[in-house]
Amino acid sequence: MNFEKHLHTSIFSEKTVLTVSRLTALLRGVLEENFEQLWLQGEVSNLSYPSSGHCYFTLKDPGAQIRCVMFKSAVKNIKFRLGDGMKLIARGRISVYDQRGEYQLICEYVEPDGVGALQTAFIQLKEKLALEGLFAETHKAPLPRFPRTIGVITSPTGAAIHDILHILKRRFASLNVLLYPVRVQGDGSALEIAAAIDEMNRLAEVEVLIVGRGGGSLEDLWAFNEESVARAVYRSKIPVISAVGHETDWTICDFVADLRAPTPSAASELVIASSEELRNQVAALSGRARRSIQVLLTARVARLESLRRALHDPRTMLGHLVQRTDDLTGRLALALRFAVARRRAIFERMQDALRHNDPEHKIDAFRQMITLLVTRSEGLLLQRLDVHKQAFYDQAVRLEVLSPLKTLARGYAIASRADIGSVVSDAASLKIGEQLRIKFNLGEAGCRVESLETCKS
Repeated sequence: MNFEKHLHTSIFSEKTVLTVSRLTALLRGVLEENFEQLWLQGEVSNLSYPSSGHCYFTLKDPGAQIRCVMFKSAVKNIKFRLGDGMKLIARGRISVYDQRGEYQLICEYVEPDGVGALQTAFIQLKEKLALEGLFAETHKAPLPRFPRTIGVITSPTGAAIHDILHILKRRFASLNVLLYPVRVQGDGSALEIAAAIDEMNRLAEVEVLIVGRGGGSLEDLWAFNEESVARAVYRSKIPVISAVGHETDWTICDFVADLRAPTPSAASELVIASSEELRNQVAALSGRARRSIQVLLTARVARLESLRRALHDPRTMLGHLVQRTDDLTGRLALALRFAVARRRAIFERMQDALRHNDPEHKIDAFRQMITLLVTRSEGLLLQRLDVHKQAFYDQAVRLEVLSPLKTLARGYAIASRADIGSVVSDAASLKIGEQLRIKFNLGEAGCRVESLETCKS
């Protein structure tokens, strides 16, 4: 093969010393020339998505592994996202990365092993949006009962718009339909559909939206599986009916929409009831209303007849009322006279009690009592003063008799210690040289003990 011939003529025919770069370049040329296009099967590992937009990973099997690179231009064309552990079939060419001296596979296309790429992308996006709550029933809005204007986002040339218009005209001819033409397959179609949904919401001229197209393959319907369309349907303030493909076709748009129609024709039937159905409903409601009114009128007539029979001659009733009025008037006059007499008796009793309890009489009585008490108090006070005055005089006389001053006047004296002032009553308690104070009837004198004479008791 060319590989052996190239090595023989380039290296082994001459004894040439090669640089590492030269050898690597020769090997890269050989590999790129002999492995321009191949399909490779393996399991993804060491996956990375750097900011450059390229994708790097390793494909391996139980016996070996090879480094792979997918450049940004190829990454943009795959519908699903790679993940570690995923089984892949990759198409590409073999090359050598000079800086590491490693051979690698430059991938141009990849698909899941066993499941189609589009089906894998569908499952991945469905799981992602479900986790974010885009399919939640709480977010789905009810359709208006009687919309006047319906918006349709689809291809203007497809069979779907003709079916929708035909059925809407047959069911409700006066309904307004606003068509927003878009491409429903091919590159850029998803962005057109999403932009149309946003624009319909901005215009706010329709009350419900039908978004869809006729049947086709998974690839044909793929625009309605794009994330941009799903998010546009989710943020739409106008209720959205998804009508994509046939009854067995399911798209991401169907899960996010407020209502899923199995076909575009079915969407036309779901969006509004037919005029014939409405007329039948009105006729049924009218019949029920007439019957209800008839039953009500019959009951009212029976009630009126019953009241009429119970109604007596007005003159007789008026006479009874006049008699009743006279009777009540007499009873009222009697009751008033009785009430006045009873109130008068009560008033007189209260007046007598008031006169008996006149404050002036009570004040005079209290004044006399106070005068009497004052007189008695003065007499008792003077009597008490006389008694205390006599007692005080008697005590003074007795005190005068017993006063030590009288004793001192007769020539006696009182001796007390000079230092502590205690009275000396026994000479035996004194000491020679001790200082004493002698109190006489008139004045005092200080002295010192020179001698002691004690007596036995």
